Amino acid sequence: MRVVLALLAALLVVGCTTGDDAVSRGSDFEFVAPDGKTKIFYRGADRQRMPAISGDSLMDEGKRISSEDFAGKVVVINLWGTWCGPCRSEAPELERVYRKTKADGVRMLGIDVRDDRTSAQDFMRDRGLTYPSIFDPPGRSLLALRGYPRNAVPSTIVLDRQHRVSAVFLTPLLESDLLPVVRKLAGEPAKEG
Repeated sequence: MRVVLALLAALLVVGCTTGDDAVSRGSDFEFVAPDGKTKIFYRGADRQRMPAISGDSLMDEGKRISSEDFAGKVVVINLWGTWCGPCRSEAPELERVYRKTKADGVRMLGIDVRDDRTSAQDFMRDRGLTYPSIFDPPGRSLLALRGYPRNAVPSTIVLDRQHRVSAVFLTPLLESDLLPVVRKLAGEPAKEG
């Protein structure tokens, strides 16, 4: 138990990391303990389908949002919170990527965790964020992701058009980090073969 707690504490301090072994070889994406890297990329055959992520819309109370709403699209899923300093600088970077790539079939989906709705709505308005976010204070929408460190905020999962995990970032992103990744994925066909 102490080892598990020490590992979780280390992940929070250094901002979770990943490695080449970050998924098991099952049919659905399963995050496996990192080995010191903060960015991991999966090639076609190594990509695993991500279970659907869904929850209440942050901005449109009473509406549900799901990653399945974006069938055939590249989807960037970003965990964030207003209390997270790196999220404040990362959010405008994500918005720039979204505006530059949405015509190419790229969608952003935020997941706001450990927040109150009013603060989170103000955060989005103040930063001019136009992509939707799930309002999920306890982080329940991520329970379908076996092993994923829900305390790693900010963190980002990039899905290809088939909604298979193509990249995981357990570090704040700049536009220059994310833009080439999503542009490459947007150029891939929606279905293989």
